[in-house]
Amino acid sequence: MSTASPSAKLGAAMAARRTPEQLKARRQLMWRELFTSLWAPLCGVGLAFIPYLILIESAPATASWAQPLMKGFGLLMVLAFVGLLVWRNASKKESQLRTLRHEARELIAEDERILSRVGTKVSPAAADRITEQALRVESASVAGNVEQLRTETKALETLTQEHLGAYRKQSVWDFVGGFGKALLIALVIRTVLVEPYRIPSGSMLPTLQIGDQVFVNKFIYGVRIPFMNVVPFRIVRAPRRGDVIVFNNPVDESKDFIKRVIGIPGDTVEIVDGVVRINGEPQPRTLVTPDYVVHNQDDTTGRWFDQEEVLYREDLGGVVHSTLQHPMRLPGREHEGPYTVPADSVFVMGDNRDNSADSRYNLGGPGGAEVAYVPYGHIKGKAMVVWLSLGWGGLLGNLFGGTGLRVDRFFEPVR
Repeated sequence: MSTASPSAKLGAAMAARRTPEQLKARRQLMWRELFTSLWAPLCGVGLAFIPYLILIESAPATASWAQPLMKGFGLLMVLAFVGLLVWRNASKKESQLRTLRHEARELIAEDERILSRVGTKVSPAAADRITEQALRVESASVAGNVEQLRTETKALETLTQEHLGAYRKQSVWDFVGGFGKALLIALVIRTVLVEPYRIPSGSMLPTLQIGDQVFVNKFIYGVRIPFMNVVPFRIVRAPRRGDVIVFNNPVDESKDFIKRVIGIPGDTVEIVDGVVRINGEPQPRTLVTPDYVVHNQDDTTGRWFDQEEVLYREDLGGVVHSTLQHPMRLPGREHEGPYTVPADSVFVMGDNRDNSADSRYNLGGPGGAEVAYVPYGHIKGKAMVVWLSLGWGGLLGNLFGGTGLRVDRFFEPVR
């Protein structure tokens, strides 16, 4: 038997006393718990989603086969989640075991924290009794005996209160510290890596539907310092023509917008009869259909309505995407511009060209006839992919005024 001091670290003391058979059984239980956790399907989707994003961003053409594959895997994980949920609720024993095992793990982890903190303040004999009892709890957990696990856990709770009760009140700081770390990790992910954004209006139809939830790549242009609207350094590249970006509206900083980058610093942008010209060069576009119907939503009532537009495919510097234009040219829009994009800024437009509060119209601010550019410091990131969609015509839409789960939009790359 190991001579390591149990009061030094409970986990190390328990590991030193496990037999090879106990260690093997413990590992088997760990993997079983992992794969039957409700988090397993969600983690599976998350782990598959990362290489999927990298693949479709680095090689856009792969989306034709990667998206159906990702959708199929996502559906499989949904079915796995439902199956696990039904099994866990149908099996009384399994439900009791999961609850007791969770309580046992929490208690052993608490003892571990206390013994690591107080060290030699606890007598070696007391620490040894706690270690032995913790091993008995672990054995009962591995055996899957509900009554035995409940009895052994209660015995460990009694020992913990008897020998470590004076130090348990300090564990609240452990909770606060753990919560703080989790919050910090979430903030770092949201600030530096990715952030979700919901499409609130039809200004980016048909590329992005109302109710689409997209992931925004926060680091591609550089880490933005919130509230200061500063990007101290670039990480991957500057915004390019054709990028769909989410930005904090420089005209009204209480709002975030999503639009497509049309012009970059130094560009001169004109729109003549709906055709975008950059530095005098018309950007190619082809007519797809003159009577394309999209579903828009009234901002005030939330009611859905049909909108008939002309659908084009536009090639903006090699980025091919869909745009909409009103069947009749609106007065004053036959010739817009020229607009010369200043340094460290971009000129943006919505793909729903005649229904978008963009750079041409002061980004929806007062004095709509003025031009408004988006400084680099206001850009939050590049929209990458639709990960969820609650829009017109989805599943159960007849129960919620037309709004339902749009499975067909899942994992749709933003182009």
